[in-house]
Amino acid sequence: MATAFGFLAILMWSLLALLAARSGAVPPFQLAAMSFAIGTLTCLAPLLRQGASLSVFRQPPAVWLLGIGGLFGYHALYFSALRAAPAVEASLICYLWPLLIVLGSAALPGERLRWYHAAGALVGLAGTALLIGGRGGGVSFSGEYAFGYALAGVAALFWSGYSLLSRRFAGVPSEVVGGFCAATALLSLVCHLLFETTVWPSAPGEWIALTLLGLLPVGAAFFCWDVGVKRGDIQLLGAASYAAPILSTLALVAFGEAPLSPTVLLAAAMITGGAALAALPVFRRLSGF
Repeated sequence: MATAFGFLAILMWSLLALLAARSGAVPPFQLAAMSFAIGTLTCLAPLLRQGASLSVFRQPPAVWLLGIGGLFGYHALYFSALRAAPAVEASLICYLWPLLIVLGSAALPGERLRWYHAAGALVGLAGTALLIGGRGGGVSFSGEYAFGYALAGVAALFWSGYSLLSRRFAGVPSEVVGGFCAATALLSLVCHLLFETTVWPSAPGEWIALTLLGLLPVGAAFFCWDVGVKRGDIQLLGAASYAAPILSTLALVAFGEAPLSPTVLLAAAMITGGAALAALPVFRRLSGF
């Protein structure tokens, strides 16, 4: 059952780019503040329903620093990337995080960086180069979106770093994720008030997209992922996370946010294939060979 929670998180994350793109012209920090406020209620619902004590939030400072830094940093960068670059390209670059997690895991004590790790990294980087260098099926790279691409790349680094460092706090209850979301919402609100002009969604569809964004990929997904990696089959979940770029791209294409071009498909396949190659031992263990 815990592993199934992890699968749900992956499915919900595949909707992140689509829902963010459909939320209108809401500035990045305002979008993060609103969606994380909704996400806080989603994550706290199990705690409130069980009547559990709020003492679960009494955690060491390092836990809060990691949780808030990971959630706030990643989403501030990710939403900014979606505002500064086309949704498909920004999403795919951000979804280099599974590859970075595999490479980072190989560098942990007791592990070694092997040929398939390096080869997988090169294939993933080649897919990213193809993506940003051949937009629109052969269009030359445009410096207009360079800043957005950079934000997406840093976002991938933030999430992979957060995921790797979280292994040090496996004993922390999953309910504390609600506290991370609440703190992230407050920080995002402060940044919005300091740096942005408020822009509200202008249509019912944009409000619906923003609400779903908070309920699913910015809310329930974090709780589900925490349950999955702490109590489920983490190897299986790690391998399954490589489907996220493909699912995200297909969602964008299906709802008309981007064309289904050969370049996008090839880049998505290369990024996902590189991550899968880097995780070759995982797939061997799962297949029994």
